[in-house]
Amino acid sequence: MKIAMNIETNKLTQKRVLIVEDNEEIRYILDFMAQREGMQSILAKDGAEAERLIKGQPVVDVILLDVMLPYKNGVELISIIKNEDGWKDVPIIMLSSNGRENDIVAALNAGADDYITKPFQPIELLTRLKKYLR
Repeated sequence: MKIAMNIETNKLTQKRVLIVEDNEEIRYILDFMAQREGMQSILAKDGAEAERLIKGQPVVDVILLDVMLPYKNGVELISIIKNEDGWKDVPIIMLSSNGRENDIVAALNAGADDYITKPFQPIELLTRLKKYLR
């Protein structure tokens, strides 16, 4: 388990990942993968729940964000994330079954750091996730 040491408080702190995914099975898989790597997962099943977490939770280390979500889509959430105090520099990895170039470009232009199409390869996703946690 990989845990970072917070020198100021001398307490162990886990890397925190916000997983925003409306598909319950995929959300479970992402949560399992993150926890297996020693990360703490915060889960949201739709855009409205994600917005509440972003505005009510401490800042996370990275966000896995589905594009197509009920209530607010992933691109709308990027704008909320980038405008919330402390959250603007949090890396965002988009997940989508839609691999059209226009959608990828729109997400990246909105502020996403990466874009992975579903179905994803677990080792590739973990590698990209760890890249943003360095």
